[in-house]
Amino acid sequence: MEAKVVEDAKGRRHVHDPCIEPCAIERGMRIIGGKWTGSILWHLKDGPVRFNDLARMVGGASKKMIAERLRQLEAQGLVQREVMDTAPVSVQYQITDLGRTALGFLDELRKWSESLPQGLADA
Repeated sequence: MEAKVVEDAKGRRHVHDPCIEPCAIERGMRIIGGKWTGSILWHLKDGPVRFNDLARMVGGASKKMIAERLRQLEAQGLVQREVMDTAPVSVQYQITDLGRTALGFLDELRKWSESLPQGLADA
């Protein structure tokens, strides 16, 4: 979409640029673009995973960061948290049906990334 000049109720003119508002790509990136978010969803694709196991799967992220991302994903409805009645108490996470809708493009992102020349992401 192209930027337009619009007039408000008081006669002031403003540039209305749809890209200033969250466009579909920006909205999606706000939901799934956080560091470790895609990786967490990807590691939950095969079934419920306990927190410590997930922390090991997502190498390089601190447990604090993983916990923060999981809280965000749970609030967005992409991940479900379950407290297990064990001694000691443990928590497991699983991807929701809504979260599963992201797996298709995460798989495409994985394939695209694997096709890139070595070292490109490190630059």
